[in-house]
Amino acid sequence: MTPRTTMTPSTSPARRIHPDLAGLPGFTTRRVEVDEGVRLDVATAGSGTPVVLLHGFPQTRLMWRHVAADLAADHTVVVPDLRGYGASDKPGETGPDVYSKRTMARDIVRLAAALGHDRFALAGHDRGALVAFRAAMDHPEAVSRVALLDVLPTLDMWESLRGTTAAVGFHLYLMAQPPGLPERMIAGSADAFFGFFLDAWTKDRTALPDDIRASYLEASAAAVPSIVADYRASAGVDVEHDTADRDSGRTITVPVTVLQQDWGALLGYDAEALWRNWAPDLRHRTVSCGHFMAEEDPALIAAEIRALFTR
Repeated sequence: MTPRTTMTPSTSPARRIHPDLAGLPGFTTRRVEVDEGVRLDVATAGSGTPVVLLHGFPQTRLMWRHVAADLAADHTVVVPDLRGYGASDKPGETGPDVYSKRTMARDIVRLAAALGHDRFALAGHDRGALVAFRAAMDHPEAVSRVALLDVLPTLDMWESLRGTTAAVGFHLYLMAQPPGLPERMIAGSADAFFGFFLDAWTKDRTALPDDIRASYLEASAAAVPSIVADYRASAGVDVEHDTADRDSGRTITVPVTVLQQDWGALLGYDAEALWRNWAPDLRHRTVSCGHFMAEEDPALIAAEIRALFTR
């Protein structure tokens, strides 16, 4: 299909609570069709070498508000809501591939092409980092370099979780279950469920002001089925794709920067070694802030993304 772009305004629940990136100087929003009946809502600003920023869970593109404004001074910045999240469309889970990272990565490549960027840098956090990883694996002709924030490749993540330490990933196992029960359980207490992660994974609570936190909660509550489908794919088809790549020896051929908390001490793995198996041209850095590092230390994240362009 040929991606199409329209300038119709978004009606994201998050925007009713707090201005989205379009409220920042120079940012505009539009909707771009990236698949049959699937449009992504995207904010853009700046000029220069393009970089696409992908958000994580349980958030929207609003998590990039500080970093995006910084990078827009000397880059073209593209900040979408992923399929199934925020103001983007949320197709039903009619099959395992609807929310596979392969499908979501294809969305991003098509989005960038529709905006005139055949080759671009990617930075992703959490779920967005998994999409960025898959985009770099599947589309080396389009992705020039990639920054990945606080995540492990899907296959390594499942292999690292074991014993009682796996309790830190209880949500992964819950949302891996067949359709029905996880959606009902989460929808029944959405604010408590999503709010738990916003609180537990943050070191600096001031990084998520009340209005921002409320925006994430409302957007997540409105997207429970698609968020669960995204996670369910990571326990199924995404593992299959990663396994096939590892068995064939495929790696990411472009420069990669990985920024992570030190989860290795708790879960018993060497994060840098795991990542180097996938990314030979790797810069790995352990950071001291919490999981939501783009909001807790945006200056550091912006600096690391800029440094990636010099490699």
